Amino acid sequence: MTAIYGIEMNFHGSQGGIFIMKKYSEMSKEELLTLKAQLDKEYADIKAQGLALDMSRGKPAADQLDLSMGLMDVLSSDSDLKCETGVDCRNYGVIDGIPEAKRLLGEMSEVDPDHIIIYGNSSLNVMFDSIARSMTHGVMGNTPWCKLDKVKFLCPVPGYDRHFKITEFFGIEMINVPMTPQGPDMDMVEKLVNEDAAIKGIWCVPKYSNPQGVVYSDETVRRFAALKPAAADFRIFWDNAYVVHHLYKEDQAQILDILEECKKAGNPDMVFEFCSTSKVSFPGSGIAAIASSEANIADIKKRLTIQTIGHDKINQLRHVKFFKNVDGIKAHMEKQADLIRPKFELVEKIFSDELASRGIGTWMNPLGGYFISFEAPEGCAKEIVSKCKEAGVVLTGAGSPFPYKKDPKDSVIRIAPTYPSLAELEQAANVFVVVVRMVAAEKFLAEK
Repeated sequence: MTAIYGIEMNFHGSQGGIFIMKKYSEMSKEELLTLKAQLDKEYADIKAQGLALDMSRGKPAADQLDLSMGLMDVLSSDSDLKCETGVDCRNYGVIDGIPEAKRLLGEMSEVDPDHIIIYGNSSLNVMFDSIARSMTHGVMGNTPWCKLDKVKFLCPVPGYDRHFKITEFFGIEMINVPMTPQGPDMDMVEKLVNEDAAIKGIWCVPKYSNPQGVVYSDETVRRFAALKPAAADFRIFWDNAYVVHHLYKEDQAQILDILEECKKAGNPDMVFEFCSTSKVSFPGSGIAAIASSEANIADIKKRLTIQTIGHDKINQLRHVKFFKNVDGIKAHMEKQADLIRPKFELVEKIFSDELASRGIGTWMNPLGGYFISFEAPEGCAKEIVSKCKEAGVVLTGAGSPFPYKKDPKDSVIRIAPTYPSLAELEQAANVFVVVVRMVAAEKFLAEK
């Protein structure tokens, strides 16, 4: 990583054109007025084009989905629909998932398959279910959270908006924890968790975090494992959503196995780890899993037997037949990376060329995941998102990466490059740049 104008850049080849431009903070009022007039005209011209572009959600594009079409062909009416233990996947049973599916997702998420339960199509659903179960019946014999005066959750920010929606739905108080380049601020996490028994959990996306692309350092993972929670039922909600979502074959982040580290530290029961194939195969038609300690798995299964007689084993079998093993998943994800890497690099180049030296935005160029997190000048994010929408470019709502949609600095904007075509993405990124420059010029003018 190379630091340029306060921005962490990861170039993987030539740096491209980075032009030294005068920072807005150094411009005179007259210069800013001239610039603002120019940008206002550019913006009016853009609005006149009637664009309809979308960088709001991290969805796979159609060409990514095409890579998984073989899933539709691996099973037919003539197929042997028994799993390796001889169970007929058409029928009830095998509540924790067929063994070959447990092995596939265990290898993918680098955890022991014996400590896995396979669910349906969405890890988000499993997280919701885990919170709901904790609310109504407690965790491993502890008091149900709904019977407590106060329940709190730590929320690393910026973070995943749907995590925060779950805890908000259940009325759980959310506490912001700042992210660092190594993961959440662990000094703050340790102090809060170790001193406040009302804190029952923390949301974590440890690898290529949503939205920044941060990878938790070994020290961060070990400090998580060594926590001494005041609450016996405190759990780390370890959402390993992007475990195989690398952008570069030669530069792939690795993280420590949190379950193994917790076991070493004498905290074997402290983690619920989640993963899915939602962005590996088909969103809405994948398989998901929770991994945890033997005791946690046993506790979950007691309630799962009331909830269902078994999840979709045919879909589990379909995924195993298609991918075969973790090597099959890795080869598949390399093909996906080839499709989305140019999109990330395009956005990074446009931002670098147009914003880097102007002092009006920072970001991290991630090595994987689905997002780029842009930090605009303080107080500008809502206006940028609004102006982009007026110009025909839809972005994730300002404030979304924070609990209660309240960004204290009104600066973070999540960019989702994967879904648009390269041509559409170039248009959208250029519109975004014009709007950022225009809103920033207004801000600096107001301060003169």
